[in-house]
Amino acid sequence: MIDRPDTRLAISDLLRSRVARGDVPAVVAAVAHADALPYLEAFGRSDVAANVGATPDTIFRIASMTKPVTSLAVMMLVEEGRVSLDDPIAAHLPDYHQPPVLTRFEASDGTYESRPPSRPILVRDLLTHTSGISYPFFHPALARLIETGTPAAALPLVHDPGAKWTYGPSTAILGRMVAHTSGATLDAFCRRRIFDPLGMADTAYAVHSDKQRRVATLHERNAMGAFVERPNPAILESRGRGDDGLFSTAHDYAAFLQMFLNGGRGGTTRLVGERTIRIMTSNQIGPLVVELVARNTPLVRQFPPGAGKNKFGFGFQIETEPTEEGMRGPGSLSWSGVFNTHFWIDPRNGLAAVVLMQLLPANDEKIVDLLRAFERLVYQ
Repeated sequence: MIDRPDTRLAISDLLRSRVARGDVPAVVAAVAHADALPYLEAFGRSDVAANVGATPDTIFRIASMTKPVTSLAVMMLVEEGRVSLDDPIAAHLPDYHQPPVLTRFEASDGTYESRPPSRPILVRDLLTHTSGISYPFFHPALARLIETGTPAAALPLVHDPGAKWTYGPSTAILGRMVAHTSGATLDAFCRRRIFDPLGMADTAYAVHSDKQRRVATLHERNAMGAFVERPNPAILESRGRGDDGLFSTAHDYAAFLQMFLNGGRGGTTRLVGERTIRIMTSNQIGPLVVELVARNTPLVRQFPPGAGKNKFGFGFQIETEPTEEGMRGPGSLSWSGVFNTHFWIDPRNGLAAVVLMQLLPANDEKIVDLLRAFERLVYQ
């Protein structure tokens, strides 16, 4: 596998060639075992306009790869008995008012009908994306309601809690719950309980001024397929939500993934127990399956791979069938971020990988082809 020098050379040649032919401006990739990081390389320019080369410590916006971090933070509170998986949201956020369930929608004028949900949304529903809360840009009716002036906080559920798998901002509510229950900000809690113990020195919701030159710029493909670069703002910080907003590096996120390979340990430090890791990484949606969450838009192409058959744990999609011969197999865990940041964990082979880019749309054809070629070489 990755321990062979010829495999590492082949991976580097692949990534270098994909940058050279214009598939992506920059890419940083890492492959980890439980106790080693045999591959960490960078290619391309992290800031094209300023001619800054990407390095292994280039910082990326990891978007929805924030979700597994927040999920771990919640499970720390569950393990301590401060939160129960079967608690309703209001048990920890007294100001939360559960929305009704959408039953009819009229696109022409944005009117709709709804009914009370069959039961409260529970913590486990938020962790598994079975709450009925959806992102508006993935659901046409909700998008239309936003257009007609409905506040995001007042949007209806798209189904009863526990009835289906629907991708949405459930983890943002979990982030609020961590802050309220712990008495610290989400950033401070994650810094003390996750980032510092794992040595994730470059992971945070805001980038310190002395690190800003290391932050990759974001690119989009225009109608001709050419890159359009967005310069980084003077202040690099996010809203600090549980579902989105972390900045990180391939090295840092690999350390986070290694903790799952190590059954909850980071080096000699135990962050959570092995039982908690087993719960997070096993099927928590029963007979339900992960569903396709997007149409082709300027923001994202259809994803995730494995929709219609894969399961979900707490923060991770779980493979149920081999994706392709010689690639990750059943039981492997994964998720991604909208700016084309990707990872997987393969417990059976004791391997994890992270591939970071900053390019829209998510999961476009060239990115998917790069990721598949990378994975084949890792398992070669």
